[in-house]
Amino acid sequence: MKKGACFEGAHRSFCFIAYSLSLILPLSFQGNYEHFEKEVTPLLRIDQIRLLPDEPEAQLPRRCARILRVPAEAIRACTVLRRAIDAREGLTFVYTLAVDVAREDQVLRRCRDKRVSAYRPETYALPAAVAEPDTRPVVVGAGPAGLFAALVLARCGARPILLERGECVERRRRDVERFWATGELNERSNVQFGEGGAGTFSDGKLNTGTKDVRHRYILEEFAAFGASEDILIDAKPHIGTDRLYIVLQNLRQELLSLGAEVRFNHQVTGLERRDGRLAALRVTSPDGTHTLPAEHAVLAVGHSARDTFAMLRDAGIPMEPKPFAVGVRIEHRQSDMDAQQYKQYAGHPSLPPTSYKLSAHTAAGRGVFSFCVCPGGQVVAAASEAGRVVTNGMSELARDGENINGGLLVSVTPEDFGGTDVLAGVAFQRRLEEAAYALGGGGYAAPAQTVGDFLAHHPSIGPGRVTPTYRPAVRWCDLHDCLPPFVCAALEEALPLLEKKLHGFAAPDAVLTAVETRSSSPVRIVRDNTYQTALRGLYPCGEGAGYAGGILSAAADGMRCAEQIIKEITQHG
Repeated sequence: MKKGACFEGAHRSFCFIAYSLSLILPLSFQGNYEHFEKEVTPLLRIDQIRLLPDEPEAQLPRRCARILRVPAEAIRACTVLRRAIDAREGLTFVYTLAVDVAREDQVLRRCRDKRVSAYRPETYALPAAVAEPDTRPVVVGAGPAGLFAALVLARCGARPILLERGECVERRRRDVERFWATGELNERSNVQFGEGGAGTFSDGKLNTGTKDVRHRYILEEFAAFGASEDILIDAKPHIGTDRLYIVLQNLRQELLSLGAEVRFNHQVTGLERRDGRLAALRVTSPDGTHTLPAEHAVLAVGHSARDTFAMLRDAGIPMEPKPFAVGVRIEHRQSDMDAQQYKQYAGHPSLPPTSYKLSAHTAAGRGVFSFCVCPGGQVVAAASEAGRVVTNGMSELARDGENINGGLLVSVTPEDFGGTDVLAGVAFQRRLEEAAYALGGGGYAAPAQTVGDFLAHHPSIGPGRVTPTYRPAVRWCDLHDCLPPFVCAALEEALPLLEKKLHGFAAPDAVLTAVETRSSSPVRIVRDNTYQTALRGLYPCGEGAGYAGGILSAAADGMRCAEQIIKEITQHG
């Protein structure tokens, strides 16, 4: 077996969510998804076509014909590009479609509906292939940024070496399950470190607020590696932790087949330079420490690689502190949130478990917002360092758990954590995590409190209607004893404001579990417009470097760094 190939009885049972979408054809209304970017026939795009939950998708071609003012038989095919749910006034599914219609130019000229336009999708093209360089490029970190950087490099013939400090996903999954069951933490292999990065044990959400032609490419690759094809069209796509497990193994096999090397349990612990350029990496592995020649290295280490940040600081790599957010996870019963948002349609078989996106500003101007909401999921122990409690949220593809949870976070600025060290934000995070560990009573139990008790400043003694999902255990207490006063004050002010936006959000029985500190990196590694640091040849990217905010944006950032390396190899190779 190739180095890096780590398969240990991969779980193959796939569960499909009830609202999966299929390619719509005018005759059979079934089939497989197509990559419409490859379509050469001129197409039309129609936005804002609405269906009620009880209306079948088979009506969509007829709706298109009426909008375009053509006979039904003129619609040769229509494909769902995007589907969303609008629950603001009533509840409807909202579709965007690509339509293949006879005499497309004439139909477009005649149609006066503003929802109709020509459809000319952009496509992502890989850089031209290169000869394998004498010194192979190195990618540090196997999260989304690192994996897609490696994928672009490998597909362009550069045969990268991918270093990951943690374990392959099969062993990592076993280590994480042991931690949740027993409180036995493996500091090398956990929710933060290992193949797939921190997002592997979350929800696999692929939301992003940015537009980039690479995003479609990334979604298609995830689908090709085993994600549900729903991600190609869902307005809020997610893979699910259970499916990510499969996707990551298939992506790894693709890298290996293209000549890349994947080395687990290999951590970069130092840099060597020559004439202002990166010359080599010092790497620690189970076999000891060695020097790996490297002239181009993608640094995709993730937001929790605190020891790596310290190494970079000590090596003189320019970094700066950046704002981030801290707070708690809040849990509700999924059925309660469904009832609030779906009203009479709650429980309808065509509807997914509902989610939410909420924010408020306190009188002092501090932001409080929901983050990484996991419908039908669980709150998970996400520590990576001994003696510190960290929470996160996770859900599987089906999102069929009893509770919904989300981060409820308060914005934090460098002024809040003070200090002159660029890593003062890391020290601030650690203090909160240590306080949560102490209040939880040890063993990685997390402190928890109901919303009603939190607002009343009363220690909780147990749950109400909402049973907390955090493992290995929670300890009921008063969260004011571990959260900074400014965080408590902001949460207390924001909860009633958020209740006005979503009734039931501040329900007395909702559960708060502390502490969430790893929503984003506390530092930014400075880079220029070629994506390199002052040490030439070092390309920081992704969430850990401070340039992304989720799986999709991190993967795209890794691709941009890989493209720049290919450009450098082409110019100087």
